[in-house]
Amino acid sequence: MAAAICLGELLIDFVPTVTGTGLTDAPAFVKAPGGAPGNVAVGLARLGVASAFMGQVGDDAFGHFLADTLAENGVDIHSLRFSGAARTALAFVSLQADGEREFMFYRHPSADMLFDAPAVDTAAIRRARLLHFGSISLIG
Repeated sequence: MAAAICLGELLIDFVPTVTGTGLTDAPAFVKAPGGAPGNVAVGLARLGVASAFMGQVGDDAFGHFLADTLAENGVDIHSLRFSGAARTALAFVSLQADGEREFMFYRHPSADMLFDAPAVDTAAIRRARLLHFGSISLIG
């Protein structure tokens, strides 16, 4: 049983290979797991808190990479769904020289946006002590 449920977006961040530059000037990018609910689930698991992730990714290479990353970090993924109707969300993220972050999202729509109420395991949420909910999936 998970003490913490993290529900919402799980996506791929593409981060520039150099810091202090905007997206336009970045020479190249590397992929990294992203999405606040997924990051929180991994962080809690690393602290020894039983955590689970609820959400949806595309049934694509990025979605399976994210599922594997959660599982390898001790997160319960039994409520992670794979969608054949949409791809995994992508975000390009940079940390500019002034410390501000710049984001560009690709999600028209993405699989996380298609995760609907019937897919939510309400019984697991009732049993958990903590629910962390990411709201970016609600933005159209």
